Amino acid sequence: MKRFIFDVDGTLTPSRGRINPQFEAWFWGFVQREKVWLVTGSDYPKTLEQLGKDICESVVTCYNCSGNDTWFKGKRVNASSWKLPGNVRQWLEDELIRSPFPLRTGNHIEERLGCINFSVVGREANRKERVQYIKYDIENGERREIANSFNYIFGPSLGLHATIGGETGLDIHPIGKDKSQILSDFNLNDNIFFFGDKMEFGGNDWPLANALEKYPNGHAIQVKDWQHTWDLLKEF
Repeated sequence: MKRFIFDVDGTLTPSRGRINPQFEAWFWGFVQREKVWLVTGSDYPKTLEQLGKDICESVVTCYNCSGNDTWFKGKRVNASSWKLPGNVRQWLEDELIRSPFPLRTGNHIEERLGCINFSVVGREANRKERVQYIKYDIENGERREIANSFNYIFGPSLGLHATIGGETGLDIHPIGKDKSQILSDFNLNDNIFFFGDKMEFGGNDWPLANALEKYPNGHAIQVKDWQHTWDLLKEF
């Protein structure tokens, strides 16, 4: 039996946006026919906002916060107790000061269960402000530079790791507590299809995509956006 795992932002929905109504109706039918899991860096309330209660409660499991907060049929079944160390928070706050990007919108260090989302422009940015930062980051590689510095400093000393997530942020978590951790709920010979948009090295889908290489029937499928996902799923 096939097992389908989906990232959410940029894979089933526009980044931080609501699922397209036509795709939602089609995907709802897909969830009824197939075994489907969700894995996202966002928290459960945000996933509910993006996909709706029907989809979130019909999948086998909804792994939030990169698998550090697990939900089944609308109820939490497991959650990490990890907290951000004070010296790491100070380093991130200093990065906000060091960044040449001029705009700050608020909510730059968002604490989630078992992980942190860090954003220079801030999670309160509207679409126009997000586009400004996306363009800046593409031209300057700021997120990758911050992630590399973070991993160099805090990887060996505190066992923490930063990956690029979504369009404007970084996901930060203890090493190993990334999306790949959800594979403990699967069998080595399962026929797994994982869809995500950040599978390049340093992206937050890469750890799971890379781990699937050890699975004889593991398939990591990188998509450009939700329309691409829909087009591929129709072939199944």
